[in-house]
Amino acid sequence: MLVSDFDFDLPAELIAQTPTDDRESARLLVVDREGHGVRDRRVADLPDLLRPSDLLVINETRVFPARLLGHRVPTGGAVECVLLARLDDERWDALVHPGQKLRVGARVRFEREGRWLDGEVLEHLVYGRRTIRLWGDGEGTVDELVDAIGHIPLPPYIRRSDHPVDRERYQTVYASVRGSVAAPTAGLHLTEAMLQRCAERGIEVARLTLHVGYGTFKPVRVDCVEDHTVDAEPYDVPPETADAVNRALDTGRRVVSVGTTTTRALESAARVGGGRLRAGRGVSDLYLYPGVPLRVVGALFTNFHLPRSSLLMLVSALGGRERVLDAYAAAVRRGYRFYSYGDAMLLR
Repeated sequence: MLVSDFDFDLPAELIAQTPTDDRESARLLVVDREGHGVRDRRVADLPDLLRPSDLLVINETRVFPARLLGHRVPTGGAVECVLLARLDDERWDALVHPGQKLRVGARVRFEREGRWLDGEVLEHLVYGRRTIRLWGDGEGTVDELVDAIGHIPLPPYIRRSDHPVDRERYQTVYASVRGSVAAPTAGLHLTEAMLQRCAERGIEVARLTLHVGYGTFKPVRVDCVEDHTVDAEPYDVPPETADAVNRALDTGRRVVSVGTTTTRALESAARVGGGRLRAGRGVSDLYLYPGVPLRVVGALFTNFHLPRSSLLMLVSALGGRERVLDAYAAAVRRGYRFYSYGDAMLLR
């Protein structure tokens, strides 16, 4: 299967640069897996579009302000750093710019409103990645200082600096477990009021965590779909969620995943459990594309994804490549907004 089979034309003006006025007001394209054609609805309609017996699963990960802006010490040249993953109490895996000028041993300082973090480059890795050491001003932990100094790491296709509103809008309302450098964007549309409406209709809601890494933006650099790999991401499935999913599977109820991140966590935990969801922590490097069966997820609420991306391939694993690309073409014709701050699709 060719990566080029997952390409599509997207006018630049359809790439959303700002969120909608409120979370539920985004447009929703409804795609039935067994039928043909699509329907236009609103995200606010989601509870009425699901079955009363459905189990809705959401990802509780929380984005932290992982983008640090600072300068070299002592020269003063500008430095940008995106923290990717903590390695231990002091060391981080990070993307650093300008990487070619920051050799091992280079020192940097990140400052904002009188607070600061110092850093040192410890190791060179590939694609601009570095291992760095961070330490603070003595007025708080490194995590507290990152929260005070850092900026929300908006995706590269949002071509503006972060705004104060992004700290709230590039975050789900139920985010509680700090650890992601990118939002589980389908969940950005949900509100506590909507989850309550789901509960009133008899739709059960379960929660898990998968921390989204910068690899979610990793381009597919191969020609054949099967030759690609995805970066590993940590997940945690609580016992009550595993029990709820297994009950749903046992009774023939549909599991509806909110987003591709939730899907990867569910399908990874099911593979560890031999088809039954296993509770606990794990690391998912599961790559889903057409031909790879989904064992748990029966419907997917998701945003629109990049051409030729592994996330588009994941959606196509559930819906079929032709049906999904036909839906994307319809979304383009109808002026839907794409990507993180864009509109949504319900594949059911």
